[in-house]
Amino acid sequence: MKKSLVIVAASLFTCFTANQVFAQTQDTTKKTTTTTTSTTATAPTADVATILAGNPDYSSANAAVKSAGLETALKATGPFTIFAPNNVAFSKLPAGKLDSLLKDPAKLGPLLKGHVVAGHYTKAEIIKALTAGKGKAALTTIDGQTLTLSVSPNKTLQLTNATGQSAEVVLYDMVGTNGVVNGINGVL
Repeated sequence: MKKSLVIVAASLFTCFTANQVFAQTQDTTKKTTTTTTSTTATAPTADVATILAGNPDYSSANAAVKSAGLETALKATGPFTIFAPNNVAFSKLPAGKLDSLLKDPAKLGPLLKGHVVAGHYTKAEIIKALTAGKGKAALTTIDGQTLTLSVSPNKTLQLTNATGQSAEVVLYDMVGTNGVVNGINGVL
């Protein structure tokens, strides 16, 4: 029995020593270059209204927010998540519709409020909500409407309002100090 233990111990010692010697004698003349990219998350410095105003692809939404008098509300504490139609979405409206809405804040305000929910919903948080809801999630807008989130047949996030109008999220996570702006491709 002692002889067996000595043989096992000697074998282990030999294997260990051989591995150490082999590791030290490998060719180290090959050079490997590794590039490491680190990103540091910076704290947001602007509110959601300012973020919306700073993105040229959302200038129509920004003009609508200002015209409806919602800019001050969107600078408040929040948190808010704005599902903002991009300029292409506004261009799909019937001719003259946007101009008509911009001149009528009483109609424009409720339309825009249907794109803003109370709460902070980044892409990761939306995925959690969809997972918890088994593929669907309902969010309440700041004026009490319901937006239903689901995955579209194109495997994108789709928003549907109470009247059945839908749009897909095309840009995620423009994070501000008081919420998030996510871009959509339609006006609800």
